[in-house]
Amino acid sequence: MSSAVNLDLRTIKEPQARVRRDFPGASLSQRGDDQYRVRDTVTLELDVRKDGGKFQIVGRLDAVLELGCCRCLEPFPLVVGVDVDLLYLPASDNSGDAEGRIEESDVHTAFYRDEQIDLGQLMHEQFQLALPMKPLCRDDCRGLCAVCGGNRNTTACQCVARWEDPRLVVLKNLLNP
Repeated sequence: MSSAVNLDLRTIKEPQARVRRDFPGASLSQRGDDQYRVRDTVTLELDVRKDGGKFQIVGRLDAVLELGCCRCLEPFPLVVGVDVDLLYLPASDNSGDAEGRIEESDVHTAFYRDEQIDLGQLMHEQFQLALPMKPLCRDDCRGLCAVCGGNRNTTACQCVARWEDPRLVVLKNLLNP
């Protein structure tokens, strides 16, 4: 990950600082998944509050993602506006038990290493949390035809969907010698 996507904590000298960064969508890696593609520019506006080795980050992430509709498979834009509120602690403080319970405070806690906060990872996590469970290009999407595979939103298909239970085919053959 390039340092342009990292926040160098050594540059935060005051107890509170304002950070605004714009990232071109093409510069953000997908990290191995293809659930979405980042379109246009991603804007990250953060207030960073420093308390010793702890950094409270509060702000907003605005972006436009491109998703594939789960019914018709066509790409469509999803406007994402996410409020961010995370507490960053040094990675050396991460002594959590892998088998322990996750507390409410753990959800809003992250860890940094080498005096750097990976903003790319922060944005990726927020994008993942903003994704709908069932992405639809529109509420009334008609999907694909089960017979010919055409997009029923754009094409009036004349296919007749007739389903026969394959377990009853033998009985049907007995009726029609």
